[in-house]
Amino acid sequence: MSVMDKLKQMLRGHEAQSDQAIDKAGDYVDERTQNKYQSQVDTAQDKMRDQFGERGRDNPPQR
Repeated sequence: MSVMDKLKQMLRGHEAQSDQAIDKAGDYVDERTQNKYQSQVDTAQDKMRDQFGERGRDNPPQR
């Protein structure tokens, strides 16, 4: 079992909390870098949500 599989199993049922953690981590990085890498951070947040968040379950990303 890969690390990603273990994380997904641990987070199952806690999608809302993982979304909040992803947002908080992105906000922290943006603050520390003075928004210099904001677009890259947003992309990383979207990819993390696809893997672990509510959107990754039954709802595909909205583009």
